[in-house]
Amino acid sequence: MRSSQQLVDIVDLTDLDRFVDGFPYGVFARLRREAPVWWHPPTEHTPGGEGFWVVTRYDDVVVAGNDGTTFSSDGTSVREGGGTLIEDLPAGLAPGTMLNMTDAPRHPKFRKLFHGNVAPRILRGIEDDLRERSSRIVDAALAKGECDFLIDVAAELPLQAVSQLLGVPQEDRHQLFAWATATLDYSDRDLGQASEVSQRAAAEMYAYGAELLERKRLEPGDDLLSVAATATIDGEPLAPMEQQMMFSLMVAAGSETTRNAIAGGILAFVERPDLWADLAGDPELLGPAIEEMLRWSSPTPYNRRTATRDTELGGVTIRSGEKVTLWWASANRDEAMFAEPDSFDIRRTPNPHVAFGRGPHFCLGAGLARMEMRVLFEALLARVGSFEVTGPVDRVRSNKHTGIRHLPMRLEAR
Repeated sequence: MRSSQQLVDIVDLTDLDRFVDGFPYGVFARLRREAPVWWHPPTEHTPGGEGFWVVTRYDDVVVAGNDGTTFSSDGTSVREGGGTLIEDLPAGLAPGTMLNMTDAPRHPKFRKLFHGNVAPRILRGIEDDLRERSSRIVDAALAKGECDFLIDVAAELPLQAVSQLLGVPQEDRHQLFAWATATLDYSDRDLGQASEVSQRAAAEMYAYGAELLERKRLEPGDDLLSVAATATIDGEPLAPMEQQMMFSLMVAAGSETTRNAIAGGILAFVERPDLWADLAGDPELLGPAIEEMLRWSSPTPYNRRTATRDTELGGVTIRSGEKVTLWWASANRDEAMFAEPDSFDIRRTPNPHVAFGRGPHFCLGAGLARMEMRVLFEALLARVGSFEVTGPVDRVRSNKHTGIRHLPMRLEAR
């Protein structure tokens, strides 16, 4: 096994330029072989000048993901900053206030408030509407002939759906998209840094959310933001920052991850037109195909945790307060779990991928994402016979999101 310093000379996971051509699966295959629980020393790119653990094998990722007590999503009980990014976020800004950066006992109570709005019964009630929206989106893209598949198709349905569920006016959805994209994009900055563009977008989005939440408090509806504005935990309303962070999380998670799973999936089919024909000829394959697209694209490559006590993982001792990164994308290509993991197989069953995470922080919107993908691909399969990429695929410069900015394509009607 190579030393940590020898490996980091080859594998610096905080150098975002290593991610501009897509997720570096080959690097993680090497880590799974040589150092499955690896101490990543700090480099010139590492925020705070502090190293962190990198967990890459499926079994170890699942063990840590399931243990929300030892591996905290907040982290501020044992260090000054925490959260789910490699860089520390200040206590009270997101750690301890944003749903995905809280721990028990508050996290399950917080999560329960919103579960009813994405329960299967509710999703069934909006499925026909989303199916009609999907048809209109695909028809519009076909009418253009050549389109930006990411903007015109992959992002459009999730944006419409999340706006509906949040209670955001549909006419504002593209502004939300622009703000969320700017806050998540690292094209003009590195980890732990903010740019003028990202700061302005965050401030404008915060102001919009504050005004919208105030309207929901005065005139609540049956949407997710009305729940955030009016619900209580143990008899107390959510703090203003909790409400605001919930708005930001819903906008980002509700639109960004699903659109990248859709875009990553369609790219896999572009490279394998025979599989598109197989899928069109056998509707029963759509369910397994969606799961394979999720495994294949892994829109959220990692989440960070903080060890709350000294523990052992994969035969390695981890100390209290140390950062631990769980690489879902690597787990989804683990040879010990998936046969031929680097093959895109729409008949893969079972498919126990971890694209939605695992454990207490399993994605709250997983059911919605799967439904959006299903109705959109139904519309694509019914209308699109073939497609081709007509220009460079513009990928997001990020190790936190396996994202695409632009995907120029030509769609041919069936």
